[in-house]
Amino acid sequence: MTVTTTVQAPHRLYGRGTQRRAVAALLERLRTDSAVLVVTGEPGLGRTALLDHAARTFDGGRVLAVRADPALARTSCAAVYALCRAAAAVAAESGAAVGAAGAPARPVRALLDALACAAVDAPLLVCVDDAHRWDAASRAALGSAARQLHRAGRIGLLIGVAGHRAAERDLAGLPVTGLHPLAPADAGALLDDVTGGGVDPAVREELLDEAEGNPALLLALIRRLGPAELTAERPLPRPLADAATLSGVAGDALRGLTPAATDLLLTAAAALRESDEVSVDADLVLRAVHHLQPTASTPRDLLPDVVGRAEGGPRCAASGPSEAPGPAEGGLRFAASAPPEPLSDALGPADGGLRCAASAPPEPLGPADGGSWFAVPGAPESLPDAVGLADGRFRFVGRLVRRAVYAGAPPERRRAVHRALARVLAADGQRLPALLHRAWATSGPAPLVAAELSRAAADPAVPAPQWLRALAHGRAAQLTADGARRAASCTAAAEQALHAGRPRWALRLLDDAGYGTAPAAVRGRAELVRGLAERYDGPVADARESLLSAAALLTPTAPALATTAALTAADAAWAAGDAGACLEALDAAGRTPDLASEYGYGMRAVLQGRFDLAAAPLRRVVADTPVDGEPEALLRPAVAALLLGDMSAAVRAGARALAAARAHGSDALVPRALEYLAYAELRAGRHALARTHAEDGLRAAQRTGQRNTAAHHHAVLALAASIEGEGTVVTRHVTAALGTARRHGLVQAATLAHWAAARADLGRGRPLEAADRLGPLVRPGPRRGHFAVWMLAVPCFVEAAALAGRPDDTQGVLADLAVWASLGADPQAPAQLARCRALLAPPEQADALYQRALDLHEHAVGDFERARTQLLYGKWLRRRRRLREARDRLGAALAGFDHCGAGVWAEQTRQELRANGAAPSGTGGGALSRLTPQQWRIAQCVAEGATNREVARTLSVSTRTVDYHLRNVFAVLGVRSRVELARLVEQSEKTGAQP
Repeated sequence: MTVTTTVQAPHRLYGRGTQRRAVAALLERLRTDSAVLVVTGEPGLGRTALLDHAARTFDGGRVLAVRADPALARTSCAAVYALCRAAAAVAAESGAAVGAAGAPARPVRALLDALACAAVDAPLLVCVDDAHRWDAASRAALGSAARQLHRAGRIGLLIGVAGHRAAERDLAGLPVTGLHPLAPADAGALLDDVTGGGVDPAVREELLDEAEGNPALLLALIRRLGPAELTAERPLPRPLADAATLSGVAGDALRGLTPAATDLLLTAAAALRESDEVSVDADLVLRAVHHLQPTASTPRDLLPDVVGRAEGGPRCAASGPSEAPGPAEGGLRFAASAPPEPLSDALGPADGGLRCAASAPPEPLGPADGGSWFAVPGAPESLPDAVGLADGRFRFVGRLVRRAVYAGAPPERRRAVHRALARVLAADGQRLPALLHRAWATSGPAPLVAAELSRAAADPAVPAPQWLRALAHGRAAQLTADGARRAASCTAAAEQALHAGRPRWALRLLDDAGYGTAPAAVRGRAELVRGLAERYDGPVADARESLLSAAALLTPTAPALATTAALTAADAAWAAGDAGACLEALDAAGRTPDLASEYGYGMRAVLQGRFDLAAAPLRRVVADTPVDGEPEALLRPAVAALLLGDMSAAVRAGARALAAARAHGSDALVPRALEYLAYAELRAGRHALARTHAEDGLRAAQRTGQRNTAAHHHAVLALAASIEGEGTVVTRHVTAALGTARRHGLVQAATLAHWAAARADLGRGRPLEAADRLGPLVRPGPRRGHFAVWMLAVPCFVEAAALAGRPDDTQGVLADLAVWASLGADPQAPAQLARCRALLAPPEQADALYQRALDLHEHAVGDFERARTQLLYGKWLRRRRRLREARDRLGAALAGFDHCGAGVWAEQTRQELRANGAAPSGTGGGALSRLTPQQWRIAQCVAEGATNREVARTLSVSTRTVDYHLRNVFAVLGVRSRVELARLVEQSEKTGAQP
C-alpha cells in the first residue's frame, strides 16, 4: 500500500457536479461529525481524480490518502493493518498519543482506534482508493469500521471501488455516489483544454464518439495521435481505440484471468458487440461457452461451483441463512442462471432445489440485485470488477471493460466465440442475430453469407430492432465485393441507423460505401439519408442541398420519396431562416394531389404572406391526416396547426405524432415530435407543460445525437425560464442554443434564444438591455431575426422601448404588428397590438386602449399575456394617482402571474403593489423596514448596479426624483456608498426581511 499525506497540484474536474456536491457535503459534515461516502464507477471515469479533489479541497484538518498495494492482497487483513500503521504515523506527526505496541487488536477495533488517535485534535479525511483490490478480510473490516465511524471522532471516509458489486457485502448500506460517463459538453471541454482547441472538428467529433464519455480513454486516444492526425493532415489509425489503448485504461480489471474466465468474458462481450447494452442473458453465454469447450459435458465442467436453480433462481446450500455476496478468498464470484445441460453427479436435490454434493459447501451466498453470485475457485479476485449477475443476466460494470475484453482477444478466438453464439441463437430461432454472428465469424468476402444476411435484415417479418438491422446491413456490405451491392447495403444500413436515432453512425456508413457504380435510385436514397442526418446534426444549409439532390435523383423511380426529400429540404431552409430557399424546395416537391402537396401549397402561401390562401390547404392537412399514419407524416399537421394559430390542434397533432414515433420505434422522430408539442404549449401560454416537453425532448435529442433539435429545445427552455424568473437557467439554455445555432446556421433557434434573453431582462426590470437586444431582431435590416419568429417578439420590444424612454425606436414595427394581427395566425396578437398602442399613446387615449386589450385577451387562452397587460395598466394608473383602480389591476396581474408560475413577473407586480401602498410591510427588516415602498424599489435597483438614470427609466420617474429618494435612503440606513447599500439589500433578500 502506497501512502501519502500530501496532495498534488490542483487539477480541474470536468462535470461531476453531483459527485462534487456529495463530497462537499461530507467535508462540511466533518466540522461536527463523522461521514462516509463510497465512490463507484468503471475504470477511467475518475474515481481517483474525485478522491484527489476531495483531498486538495479539504482545509479543515488532516488528510490520509491510501491506494491498494497488490502485494498485500494475498495476506488476510494485511491491507487494514497497513492503514492502521499509516494512521498511527499521522497521529505521531501531530503529537497525538499512540497506544503502546503489543498484540494486534482485532482489525475493526484496531482501525477505529488508529483513526481516533489521528483525529484526536482535528478532523481527519481518509481517502481509500481501489478498495476492491484489498483482501476480503480487510474489505470486511473497512466496511464494519465505516458503520461505526461515529465512535472514533470527526473522521471522513471516502472509499473508491471499481464497481459497487465488487464489495457489495462489505460496503452494503453505506452512502454511494456513482460516476457515469461525461456529458458531451464536458468531454468536449476536456478535449479542448488538453489540446488547446486545435483539433480538426471532424477528428474532434470522432474522438468524443470513440471515448463514449470516459475521460481516461479520451486522454489515451489523444496521446495516441500525433499533431498531423489531430489536425486531419494524416488519416486516423483504425481502429481508433485499439486493444492496447482499451486495456491500458481498463487496468487491473482484466489481468490474470484463467482461460475459462477469459472465455466467459469474451463470450459475454461478443454477444453484446456493437450494442449499447452492458448486460446479456447468462444462459445464452453459458451455452455458448459450452460449445467452445466440447470436452466439457456439463456446466459443472465449465464452472465447477456453479449451482442449480431453486425456487426460480440459483442458490447454494448452506447451514445458515445466506449473506450478501462478496469475493471469495482465492476465487471469484460469478453469476449464473439455470444450467443449460443436465446437472452432473456433483449436484443433487435439496428441498426441491439443487445443492453442491461437496462436503464443504462454498461460502454462503445470497442475492445481488435480484440474482445470485457463485464462486469459481482458481479464478482471479479482480473479475467481479468486470462482470456480475442481476436477474439472470451477466452485466459488465461498463462499456469500456466490455470493449477491452473483446478487442484484446485473438481474432481466431473471437471468430470461434461468434460461431458458438450463432449455433445457440439459431437453435433458439433467433434468425437475424444468429446470421449476424455467423457473418462476424467469417473473414474475407462472402457473397452468399452477405446476401442471406441482407435478406433477413430487410424482411419485416423477422423481428429485430432498427439498430440490429443496421448492423446486419453494414456487415453484409463488408462481406460484399461488388461495388453496387456494397453501396446498396451501406445505404440500407444508414437508413436503419438513422431511424434508430444514430445520425453520426449513418453518416459514417455512407462515407464507407463508395457510390461510383451505384444506380441513381441508390444514390438518391443515400443523399436522402445524408440530408436527414445533417438536418438533425449538421449545418442545415448542407442538409438542404443534399435533400434537393436526393429529390432530383429519386423523382423518376420513387416520386413519394422525392416529395419527402423536397419537403424536408424546405424544413431545413425554414430552420435557416432562408425564405427564398424554402420556396425553391417547395417547388421541387411537385404538385401531386395529396396531403403532402396540400402541405406544400399552404407553406408556400405562408412564405408569400398570403394567409388567406394558406388557411384552406393547411386546415385540410390538419383534418385529413390519418390517425394511424407514419410518424413523419403525422408531424405535418402539427406544423400546419402552428402556422394556423390553432394551438389546441397543434397539441393534439404533436401528441399523436409522439405516440406514433414511440410505437414504431422511430427514435429519431421522438425529439422532433416533442419539439412541436413544446412550441404549441408555449404559444398557448402553458409554459410549465412546454418546459416538461422540452426537457423530455432535450434528453431524447442528446441521446440520439440530434444537436440541432437539442438547440430548439434549449431555446424553448430558455423562453419558459424567462417567464418563471430563473436567470441562471435562462443564461445556460440561451448559451447552449446559440452555441449550436451559430455553428449550424439555425436562425430560428437563435432568434428564439435572443428573445428569451431579452424577456428575462424585461422581467428583471431592465428595459434598456431588453430593447438593445431585441431591436436588431425586429427592425428591418440584415440582422433581423427569423421570418416566422421576429413578429412574436415585437410586443416585448415595444414594451422595452417604451419603458426605456425610447418610443421612437418602435416606428415601423407597430405597423408590421398590425398586419400580423389581422392575419389571424396568432390568437394573442390583437390584444398585444392594443397593449403596444396603449404604451405609446397619449394619456387621453391610453386608458381606452388598455381596456380594449383586456377585452381582446378574453378571446385568447393564456394567463401570462393577460397578466402582463394588467401589470402595465396598473403601472399606468398608479402614475396618474388612480390608486384604487391600480390596486385592482395589479392584484389581478399578480393572481395571473402566480397562476402560470411567472415568478419574476409576480415579484415585479408585488413591488408595484408596495409602491402603491397596497402591500403590507414585512416585519423584522431592521433599518430597511423604515424605507417607503418607492425608496425600497430604488434601493433594489441600485443594489443591482443600475445608475440613477437607469433607475429612472425602469421606474418611469425623473432622474431628479431618483436622486432625491436615494439621498434619503442613505440617510435612513446610515450607509455611505452604493456598495454598503448593496450588501444590506442582499442580506435582507436572503433572510426574507424586506419592507
